Amino acid sequence: MAGLQWATTGYTVAFAALLLSAGAAADRFGAERLFRAGIAVFTLASLLSAFAPGLSVLVLLRALSGVAAAACLPASMAIIAQLYPEPAARARAVSAWAAISGAAVAAGPIAGGALVGGAGWRSVFLVNVPIGLVVLALTLGRAVACPRGDRWIDWPAQLAAAAVLALFTDALIAAGSQAWAHAVWSLVGLGASVLAFWGLERRSQAPVLNRALLRSGRVRAGLLAAAVVNFALTGGLFVLPLLLQQEQHLDPLETGLAFLPLTVPFAANPPFTGKIVARMGPRPPILAGLALLAAGGAVLAGAVFAHGSYVWLAVGLVMTGFGVSYALPALVAAVVNVAPRGTAGAVGGLLNAVRQVGATLGVAVMGAAIAACTGWALLLSAAVCTLAWFVFALGRREKTAR
Repeated sequence: MAGLQWATTGYTVAFAALLLSAGAAADRFGAERLFRAGIAVFTLASLLSAFAPGLSVLVLLRALSGVAAAACLPASMAIIAQLYPEPAARARAVSAWAAISGAAVAAGPIAGGALVGGAGWRSVFLVNVPIGLVVLALTLGRAVACPRGDRWIDWPAQLAAAAVLALFTDALIAAGSQAWAHAVWSLVGLGASVLAFWGLERRSQAPVLNRALLRSGRVRAGLLAAAVVNFALTGGLFVLPLLLQQEQHLDPLETGLAFLPLTVPFAANPPFTGKIVARMGPRPPILAGLALLAAGGAVLAGAVFAHGSYVWLAVGLVMTGFGVSYALPALVAAVVNVAPRGTAGAVGGLLNAVRQVGATLGVAVMGAAIAACTGWALLLSAAVCTLAWFVFALGRREKTAR
């Protein structure tokens, strides 16, 4: 079980830890250069993972994949900001970005179940290789060229921030698996890293966290909402397969198919969300998304407590899927739109780092709540989403910075 956890979390720890640094690097060295490098490394790491001779090598390659993914994600958002400077057009572009990502999420559980069942676990890494090569081919040339910035990067502060995120993630994972000694040492390291980061940030001429941006109550509320969306989504994706396989006795492919009510809205709904954002701003879809996530969690919890049929689970999954597909594209547009010029990559890194922390909390907290009952874990998710709705709804309205 420990090996299985690290094969999964080796990726997420590296991913979460390096998002802030990768965002700043995208602004400094050029987003499209960092994006291409990240795709190339991710493709190579996937290929090598398919031929890993043992668990330790696989974990190291998963961590390398996480580093590459951290380079790609904020860089992709910075490329969008460069290609679509007008807010309404950018909102539509972000929605297309979310729809394409959502299509992958929708296909992933089904394809993963079929590949593992038919060709073994190594095949889930091989499938990434042709996709990565196609992406590299599509981004060649000067059509997506982004200018290099002159922003100086405080690498000691960036490394301290990476250490804070890595150790926080590691402590949560260790606590979730009841490895208390490991968790204590991680918390000790976390405390030291926080102090080092605080000291470096106070003296830095190029702070990791944009203080002017974080002074905005709306931005802080948006970051909280983004964390909560991933808390609910990733926590649900962790606990629900256990329910479907252990209590309803579904195999991997059947489990993937059972998640279609959740994942199909990820691909279908973001373009509609983009139109709403372009016309009305991001606030209405964010509030609607959080409300649907809270309601969906409550319906799922009720279905578990009542031992209801899959129909009720499907209803809750549909509500959750539409909640994510309303809230997430709008949150991305809201936060990127208020980013000062030349900082889109860093802001994208901050947003996605916060989302990754929310995802880790979702797995750790909801996973721990399974010991009582899966229904309580889902009810906890509904309560967290409700709290985030009130925080965002009561937040002070502010004008977009640009």
